[in-house]
Amino acid sequence: MCAQVEAHVPIHLKMTLTIKEAAEYSSIGINKIDAMLKQPNCPFVLFVGTRKLVKRREFEEYIRHKLVIWSF
Repeated sequence: MCAQVEAHVPIHLKMTLTIKEAAEYSSIGINKIDAMLKQPNCPFVLFVGTRKLVKRREFEEYIRHKLVIWSF
């Protein structure tokens, strides 16, 4: 039998993150990130079919310039 090795890419090197990865990376809750992604003109959402992903660099930049992230 041939064992399949799955490559693990560190979060800080990924272009896109799942909502769960973005929550772990930023210490912002999953529900809060999901609400942020639903906002019109969200600069860090990427839709792949119906799946929502987070553009890591844009997400970092967004957080870097915020003092407060409000409830939506």
